[in-house]
Amino acid sequence: MSPTPTPRRLRLGLPRRAFSQILLMQLAIAAGVVVLATGLFLAPLSHQLDDQAMRRALAIAETTAAQPRLAEELISTRATPDGPVQAEAERIRHASHAEYIVIMDTRGIRWSHTDPRRIGHRVSTDPSTPLSGREVMEIDSGTLGRSARGKVPLLDKNGTLVGAVSVGIKYDSVRARLMHAIPGLFAYAGGALAVGALGAYLISRRVQRQTRDLAFSDISALLAEREAMLHSIREGVVALDRHGRIRLLNDEAQRLLGLGTEAVGHPLDEALGPGRTTDVLSGRVTGTDLLTVRGERVLVANRMPTDDQGAVATLRDRTELEQLGRELDATRSLIDALRAQDHEHANRMHTLLGLLELEMYEEAAEFVGEVAGTHRITAEQVTERVCDPMLAALLVGKATVAAERGVRLTVSEDSSLPGRLVDAGGLVTVVGNLVDNALDATAGTPDAQVVISLRTGERTVVLRVADSGPGVPEEHREAVFADGWSTKEPPAHGRRGIGLALVRRFAERHGGSTRIGSAPGGGAEFTVILPEALAAPGGDGTEGGEEGLERIAGCGEGVGPGAAGGTGTAGGASGGADAVRPAVET
Repeated sequence: MSPTPTPRRLRLGLPRRAFSQILLMQLAIAAGVVVLATGLFLAPLSHQLDDQAMRRALAIAETTAAQPRLAEELISTRATPDGPVQAEAERIRHASHAEYIVIMDTRGIRWSHTDPRRIGHRVSTDPSTPLSGREVMEIDSGTLGRSARGKVPLLDKNGTLVGAVSVGIKYDSVRARLMHAIPGLFAYAGGALAVGALGAYLISRRVQRQTRDLAFSDISALLAEREAMLHSIREGVVALDRHGRIRLLNDEAQRLLGLGTEAVGHPLDEALGPGRTTDVLSGRVTGTDLLTVRGERVLVANRMPTDDQGAVATLRDRTELEQLGRELDATRSLIDALRAQDHEHANRMHTLLGLLELEMYEEAAEFVGEVAGTHRITAEQVTERVCDPMLAALLVGKATVAAERGVRLTVSEDSSLPGRLVDAGGLVTVVGNLVDNALDATAGTPDAQVVISLRTGERTVVLRVADSGPGVPEEHREAVFADGWSTKEPPAHGRRGIGLALVRRFAERHGGSTRIGSAPGGGAEFTVILPEALAAPGGDGTEGGEEGLERIAGCGEGVGPGAAGGTGTAGGASGGADAVRPAVET
């Protein structure tokens, strides 16, 4: 036998859905306002009706007391039901629709009354006030019941007090007027309540659509989850309103853009300043996975419009990935250089073997000396002019790649770079990007060549990289430095358009500048000026001490050609330059 199910208890309380709660609260507010307004209207209405009735009674009493013959008749006649005072009072009472008009003498004896039997008797209420010469307005009860009363003194033509006039308005008529006004008032209140209920329903329906019929607890939970998610994800999130003002910045976005919470509420152009990053986030530049550079960071941005005409943009940090990609490109270049050198070395070994088999020993010795001498002169050409090991190794490696691609890469004879660079790694990046672009522009063209010039002042380095390629049109000479701008196909690991942007950012960070001109041979010439690239003479530059000079053959007096073996150390700095010794001039 199955157990008897437990009956469910009726739970009283507010409904869970936001729509129902808002509707009930608005209905309660509307009903409360209507009830309060009705009560506040009824209270003064009752007082106003009482005041009007008392003033009407007082006005009738004053009119009665102003009758010229009434005071004389009060003095000259007796208080009888058929006397002239009673007749005059009744005439005025019928004309004014008063409940009663009582005329009394100075003793408080009635000379008129609606009930003739009461004439000649003293009034039931205290007549001292009007008999003292003052007017009275009041709500009081007498022989005829509750009434609104007005009492005034009665004076003769000489101004002597001879009595008083008391007029009463039936209070039931005042209450009847009040009760007559209440149904209309309730009708207006009901109409106002109906309009308020309809407005509350429409507002609640709009809230229901906007909140997707969720309960307040669900909305609160979603908000908490949203805050936790936005501040924990490793992507930057920037939310903008329809006017382009920042309304949300999560922690990662603040880190990537270099902004603080004070930027919230400010326009994007004001917070970030002009530039490609601002154009991408504001939607002036459209597309997916757009590259931009902010400070030293390479960012990938995507922007999605929202229903309220705002937008949400996400930012990913690709700085490390770009660095890895460039290292991968450098590694591939080194592999290509090693492959080219291996191929060249094999051809020379075959030639040497053939000469030995033909017993042409003198020709073989001459061939070996020629090959060795070419390599030794090549290393000296670089190291005599470039004293930084990292940069020298880079140029040796690039020379090998250039030779394989059929490009003649040279270091100009007037070049001279001491080994006291402040940021050797940054200059390696600049030279590497410019040489790569020059090789891409000249490869496959007749008499292709790239010339590198490095000149220095006291602390300034001026770098020029000229090529024999097609050049850069004048209208594009500023655009090439923009983030993501490129005319070349992207590599396998990512996108192009970052190298020249990083070159300009590096130069600007060191107070320098970049520009593009025309090379003497008709190609492009990139010039980078770095005013603070060298440490002060005799200072502790990053690569500028005696140890740095000794590591490069040819840098410093007393170092002869026989010290060229020092390039092996320099080559080690770039992954083994001894193995990539082919001619810098090819």
